[in-house]
Amino acid sequence: MINQQHTQVLIVGAGPSGLMMAAQLLRHGVQPVIIDSKQGPTDQSKALAVQARSLEIYRQLGVVETIINNGKQAGGVALNEGGKKLAGLSLEDTGRGQTKFPYVFLYQQSKNERTLLDFLTANCCPVYWDTNLVSLTQGAGKIEVQLQSAAEPVTLTCNWLIGADGAHSTVRKQLQIPFNGDTYAHEFYLADVELDNKKLSDTLVDLYLSKKGFAGFFPMPEKNCYRIIGNLPENVKTEDLKLDDVLPHLNSVTKSVINVADIKWFTTYRLHHRMADSFRKQRSFLIGDAAHIHSPVGGQGMNTGLQDAYNLGWKLAGVCTGQLSEQILESYAAERIPVAKELLNTTDRMFKVVMSTGWFTMLFKRWVLPGLLQFVWNRPNIRELFFRRVSQIYINYRHSKISLHLSNATQIKAGDRLPYLTVYDEKKQTATDLHEWCSKPGFTLIVLGKLKEIDLFTLAKWITQNYNGGLNFYYLPPSAKNKHIFEHFEVAKDKKKALIIRPDMHIGLVNDVVDIDMMDNYLNKVAGLAKQLINRG
Repeated sequence: MINQQHTQVLIVGAGPSGLMMAAQLLRHGVQPVIIDSKQGPTDQSKALAVQARSLEIYRQLGVVETIINNGKQAGGVALNEGGKKLAGLSLEDTGRGQTKFPYVFLYQQSKNERTLLDFLTANCCPVYWDTNLVSLTQGAGKIEVQLQSAAEPVTLTCNWLIGADGAHSTVRKQLQIPFNGDTYAHEFYLADVELDNKKLSDTLVDLYLSKKGFAGFFPMPEKNCYRIIGNLPENVKTEDLKLDDVLPHLNSVTKSVINVADIKWFTTYRLHHRMADSFRKQRSFLIGDAAHIHSPVGGQGMNTGLQDAYNLGWKLAGVCTGQLSEQILESYAAERIPVAKELLNTTDRMFKVVMSTGWFTMLFKRWVLPGLLQFVWNRPNIRELFFRRVSQIYINYRHSKISLHLSNATQIKAGDRLPYLTVYDEKKQTATDLHEWCSKPGFTLIVLGKLKEIDLFTLAKWITQNYNGGLNFYYLPPSAKNKHIFEHFEVAKDKKKALIIRPDMHIGLVNDVVDIDMMDNYLNKVAGLAKQLINRG
């Protein structure tokens, strides 16, 4: 039972987005209250793919090894029609050199939730299950909420509220934010099963196209276990429907006999593509499915919700602790709404191609698409572009008001995700990477180029006196083993470059000079990081 009357942040919804939001707040020193109407954590697998950008977030949290040890890489995609393989696309190490995790990873949503719950437990943050939001009233400086916890009504006030309560979000409805979009005409089924089929690969995603519809087999980490997704035949009643009822249709689509050894989960559903008109109203925010829902094409949904929380978490924590000005919260919707819009448009177009049974589209999918896919997949630049998009490492906030590009560099700009580049530590004689440099909470200053000892001392003194604990500092002088870093950031010979990395590993400032006043201006005036002046006696 909730025994407190006030909390800085109330999170409604303990799915992946809500749990990640809580984890990010905890990482930055804020203890939230998180509630969920369910009786406990889900035991249904739900979303299956964890993209590279999400794994980078998990690495920063210090839990990625748990995930890697309990999931597996997707080996590739096979496109089939009429029982015959039309094309095969390998996904192994597609993103080599772009990230520490150059693959699509298979790790069920239920496992993601368990990993995050373990993180919350280790940080003494419980989830209050069986607790419903009844109403909320926003005031000038706080929000009053009425909750129903088991049989007990609870009144709670909070400074900020996060709606992470899914597509049917009570928070969104209470805020009266429109959720515009549409529902696809097709009905689908989803089954998590153990199969006795030697024909299927345990690493390949097998997609089957047919005039009668679509079916996909997604290998799960457990032996012989698969997620099957397909469209229901027309005029089938979903009431009391079982997997046995759709197996004849599935066999017809795949031109094979699917032998089911065990059924873990079976459900039918409709797909929607909708987005909230706004992601914020006064002191309340929407993240994850409460803000946007779309087709599962590309395995983007859960990962996008995790990134919503990652983007908002450090900003809200900074405001709660007094380290950041409240104005920075305006950048959440400004940065994430364009991402959600593009995602909805992209997945919608892809979904319509997959599901279309028109004669022209069927001819295209049967005779043109396989060869076209195989042709473009043999080009490294196309594979790289594909991986950047599906892994979500391509997402940038270049047009954000908290991105400041004071550089002639054109490859990497302020707002971009910090590239994953290995670093050789000449003093320690060990290898690390730029992402590891950003493992601590707070902003990170990286200076590239040769500095005099007095300049290093001056920088360190400035940080200690003004941003102690809020700005981490790394210095990389030129060396043969780190030449690639200077090339990536277009640092000319005998020149310098200053990079300020946001807590979410996006670049906030790129400057071709190392100038304390200019960095101070970015941190204090642009990002709103408060100076923590110490007694200088």
